[in-house]
Amino acid sequence: MAVKKSEIYNRLWEGCDVLRGGMDASQYKDYVLSLLFIKYVSDKYAGQPFGTIKVPEGCSFSDLVALKGQADMGDQINKKIIAPIITANKLSGFPDFNGENLGTGKAKVDTLTNLIAVFEDPALDFSRNRADGDDILGDAYEFLMRHFATESGKSKGQFYTPSEVSRIMAQIVGIRNPNTRSTTTVYDPTCGSGSLLIKVADEAGVKVTLYGQEKDGSTAGLAQMNLILHDYPGAVIHPGQSTLADPHFRDGNGLKTFDFVVANPPFSDKRWQQGMDPNELKPGVFLKEDSPDTIDFHRFDGFGVPPPKQGDYAYLLHIIKSLKPNGKAACILPHGVLFRGNAEAAIRKNLIQRGLIKAIIGLPANLFYGTGIPACIIVIDKENAPTRRGIFMIDASAGFIKDGPKNRLREMDIHRIVDVFRRGQDVPKYARMVGYDLIEKNDFNLNLPRYIDSQPPEDRHDIAGHLHGGIPVRDMEALGGYWAVCPTLRASLFRPNRDGYVDLAVSPDTIRAAIHDHPEFAAFTRGLADHFTAWRTTETAVLKALGPGFHPKELIAELSERLLAHYRGRPLIDAYAVYQHLLNYWADVMQDDAYMIASDGWKAETYRVIERKKGKDGKEKVTDKGWACDLVPKDVLVAHFFAKEAAEIADAEAERERVAADMLAMEEEHGSEDGLFAELVEDGELIISDKAAKARLKDIKGDKTTAAEAFALNEWLKLAAREKELKKFVKDAEAALDDLAYARYPRLTRDEVRTLVVDDKWMVALETRVASETARVAQGLSRRLRELGERYTAPLPILIRRVADLESKVAAHLKTMGFA
Repeated sequence: MAVKKSEIYNRLWEGCDVLRGGMDASQYKDYVLSLLFIKYVSDKYAGQPFGTIKVPEGCSFSDLVALKGQADMGDQINKKIIAPIITANKLSGFPDFNGENLGTGKAKVDTLTNLIAVFEDPALDFSRNRADGDDILGDAYEFLMRHFATESGKSKGQFYTPSEVSRIMAQIVGIRNPNTRSTTTVYDPTCGSGSLLIKVADEAGVKVTLYGQEKDGSTAGLAQMNLILHDYPGAVIHPGQSTLADPHFRDGNGLKTFDFVVANPPFSDKRWQQGMDPNELKPGVFLKEDSPDTIDFHRFDGFGVPPPKQGDYAYLLHIIKSLKPNGKAACILPHGVLFRGNAEAAIRKNLIQRGLIKAIIGLPANLFYGTGIPACIIVIDKENAPTRRGIFMIDASAGFIKDGPKNRLREMDIHRIVDVFRRGQDVPKYARMVGYDLIEKNDFNLNLPRYIDSQPPEDRHDIAGHLHGGIPVRDMEALGGYWAVCPTLRASLFRPNRDGYVDLAVSPDTIRAAIHDHPEFAAFTRGLADHFTAWRTTETAVLKALGPGFHPKELIAELSERLLAHYRGRPLIDAYAVYQHLLNYWADVMQDDAYMIASDGWKAETYRVIERKKGKDGKEKVTDKGWACDLVPKDVLVAHFFAKEAAEIADAEAERERVAADMLAMEEEHGSEDGLFAELVEDGELIISDKAAKARLKDIKGDKTTAAEAFALNEWLKLAAREKELKKFVKDAEAALDDLAYARYPRLTRDEVRTLVVDDKWMVALETRVASETARVAQGLSRRLRELGERYTAPLPILIRRVADLESKVAAHLKTMGFA
């Protein structure tokens, strides 16, 4: 049975516990990711002399395992495993497995042994758990990188650009084009772990040539491994040098140029001038051509030199110089580049006047690791610069979700940004094409709030409404989207007050019911349900036709796009929110199911759930938690085949809960020191049981003065007996149902599994999630109406009278108490 994709991630992350606590995440990531790389290339390429990656004899993962427990295993790993792989593949960036940060002596041996053992898990057999084109391992690598970046307490954002931002840049830079050929080149001058290059290459749809430079040597090594795991072994990554001071990719005495450039350079680099030739910091000064030891790249000519303590424009100008005449680029920079003055203002003006900036996309704050400041994406387009007459601006700062200490872009936020960018159309409070005339009037300041008011509209209070009562008609008309769908609903919710004002025609407590019960809203709800049914009918056939070998990533891309298109234009419903529901369910459940089907087909296999935990004594405790099936969970199978038995259990459990509630009510009623059960109260607490109740009945038998107590005790005992009877029935019935379900799995046909998974599991869950959007529509309207009703129902004169009455009552009470 293929391991779940999420399980691969979780097992790898749990393996980090071997090192976690002993060193910073920015350090132990190197060891974990290096072993992941060795395990993968061993599974895929060991014994293949002509494979993409060469695994020399004696350097496979099994050879690594053979070193476990040896006193000098750290040194042996370096010499026998790592060094030959580096030499054979021209790699770099592997950590020192004999370093003191792993400990010394036996502690080091134990750490390395335990770390290697993590990758010995049979589930991590990467030769059979990678669907072609889906890069399970590459995705696992990205998963680990993200977690390492999150956990690291240092500013390590330079080794990882959030994948959501990388995906946006990949889609807006314009690389997916019919003219894109295999000769297309992509360059990242500050490539970090290479994730941004990978996303752009994936978006291209054809093989492209990748180039990157990374100052940090170990991070450059991670990039090389990352690119290999994502099937880009031909990428050229140059480590260990500053791109600005010593750019590696050159063409003669100038810079090599590329079709596309993407980058996430260090924000406001204060040391960007270190190691640079001072002549290059003087635009227009050319070095002698006959001097082979000096090169002038002319990056700042015609633009100006960035300030010494702000390197943002230095990187942007390097990018522009590295572009071919028809090249395009996308670069992440802090918002300060949009409005800072002095030297940067001059550079910004020159960039605008040359038409090089195609678009600016403002991102939410706190997206990047190591900093909480907001950033933006600057889109550069040389090809169309001469005819450009404005800059397209998007303020996407409000579209995100909280994810621990950071903010994260949702799938709907990514899609909305890309859609709006590609259309280039104005969207109120979100996007706008800004002409150069207006930019010039603002002294070439590009700060987004100057051009896009993204703040929610102010909720203005109406003084006349507060003084005389009544909801302003303008507030009612502001809800016009609802009235367009349900024209007569407005008349049922409001009644006239005076000119320009209305009152609620229903009480605040019944607003929600009035909305849901209205025929037009009921028809709207049915229409949305029918709309989902139409999509489900089409997609069910597609999903049931899946077979081994399909690509899950392609499936969800196509499925989600069709869902988004299906809901576009539906009134009151945010199509992107519906799209997000599908992507959330994909991440939670459907993705793992898809990878299992792609690997094994429509097989519903059961397995034992074994829990292993270390006790306080350090010994491992093994617990059998029963059986489970991932693809077809027990509750789905039971609901389909054994609904009657499940209903009987549910009825019995509901009755048991009612009986337990009745018992508790009796105990609360009679369990005080002066209650009927007073003799069973000890230290203020009722201690009652079958044995205690029967013993008390025996003591008071025949005593007429305690008849009420005896009656109550007998009633309690009847309830206790019924509860015990129901508990036993539920327990026995659940065991019998468990046996029935377990026996049913081996007899499931492929068609039955398809029905259970697609109809009963996926579509039922998706329908429930999408239906929540209908509830959201009603909640939004009812919440606003309650707010308006509470605001204007009691005008100021009535409030004044209420306050006066309360003051009078308080004064009377004080007088009675002697405080007149």
